[in-house]
Amino acid sequence: MQRAIFLEKSAARAYTAGVVSRPAIFIDRDGTLTEEVGYVNHPQRLRLLPRSAEAIRRLNRAGMAAVVATNQAGVARGYFSEEVLHAVNAALVAQLTEAGAFLEGIYVCPHHPVVGEPPFRADCDCRKPKPGLLERAAAELGLDLTASTVIGDKPSDLEVGRRVGARSVLVLTGYGLGEWEYRRGSFPVQPDHVAGDLLDAVEWVLGERRT
Repeated sequence: MQRAIFLEKSAARAYTAGVVSRPAIFIDRDGTLTEEVGYVNHPQRLRLLPRSAEAIRRLNRAGMAAVVATNQAGVARGYFSEEVLHAVNAALVAQLTEAGAFLEGIYVCPHHPVVGEPPFRADCDCRKPKPGLLERAAAELGLDLTASTVIGDKPSDLEVGRRVGARSVLVLTGYGLGEWEYRRGSFPVQPDHVAGDLLDAVEWVLGERRT
């Protein structure tokens, strides 16, 4: 099986030796953490949603790993290169850093099962809702998937949460509002919670931990 999952090393904080089985929040990128603008083919098109930096700061203060897990099939489709993808994710890290927030890692699936050319046309194990991205993050960062939560704006985010034993939250940013209002009956997995945006979702997760 072609394996081209990659962690944006520049985005990851150094892993603290001896710290294992931490809970994590796995966050979809486009439409959840950043504005949904279609395929992001230039760093200048990457914009944080208004309350996203505060959401990540809350997770940082709570000691929970904030990890982005994102499908980016624009690489397979030929809409942008791996170099552009890295530049866009570097812009994400820079914007969060400027706002006093940090991610522990960015895990990316650049594949599509039927479109494009090898190696990116591949029936991989990392394209959400398959669990490869989350499983790799858990192994590399010492995360407890069953104590974690997946936050996203699409049913595939809810489904990948179920597959790894994590909870899931649907946000109403990005595609989330339309998905929830018009397609919830066809969701393969229902969310554990529905939140207005990422900050609302994080506040729910942190509140649940205190109860």
